[in-house]
Amino acid sequence: MPDGWTTDLVLGCAVLLGASVQRLAGIGFALVAAPVLVLLLGPRDGVTLSNLAAGVISAVGLLGSWRQVRLPAMLPLILAAACTVPAGAWAAAKIPAPGLLIGIGALVSLASLLVLRGVRAAALRGVGGALVAGATSGFMNSAAGVGGPAVSLYAVNTGWTAREFLPNAQFYGVVVNAFSLAGKGLPTLSGPAWWLVAAALAGGAAIGRLLAGRVPEGRARMVVLGLALGGGLTTLAKGVSGLG
Repeated sequence: MPDGWTTDLVLGCAVLLGASVQRLAGIGFALVAAPVLVLLLGPRDGVTLSNLAAGVISAVGLLGSWRQVRLPAMLPLILAAACTVPAGAWAAAKIPAPGLLIGIGALVSLASLLVLRGVRAAALRGVGGALVAGATSGFMNSAAGVGGPAVSLYAVNTGWTAREFLPNAQFYGVVVNAFSLAGKGLPTLSGPAWWLVAAALAGGAAIGRLLAGRVPEGRARMVVLGLALGGGLTTLAKGVSGLG
């Protein structure tokens, strides 16, 4: 739980930044904010808050674009994610804190690098690719709060445009984060921290919407993934230091 206003403010800034990039790019909240939230709150509450905030900001973005969601294409992703979310929640509950920090840091770092490189693989195409991506994403989202990269790689390999990806990523974010929260409950925060999180989500949604038409998609994604890689490596180092 956050201890003191300084920590609460850092928490609010992390949520504000994560919400802004999620609203701007369709993914990115967990990549940018989850490592910071985990370091501030611990693995359990950090990941759970990441799930909650990412789900909320996805729902906000979906309000104006839900008609563009391709439900037949999303169904295999969602069904596969539903099957692996419980395994991710179990892993998060059983793995000791240093090991979980190492796992979260490694997953965030690896996911950032894979998306940066735009990895192409036949296994990530068609219905089979959707099942692989959904299963991977569901486990990663529940265990580490990082479900977006697997779906992003599926979209790249399927040939979706950015316009197609955004509403579908938001829809998926709402559903998979709801699955994750159903198995773990809500994070434990102080009253002021909850108010800061709510304000940061609202502010981030507004900032992301304002920037959406002004920042080139490629540049925005590079910034998001660069921040994510830095946060992932920091979390990985924190976990390794805790082993001693």
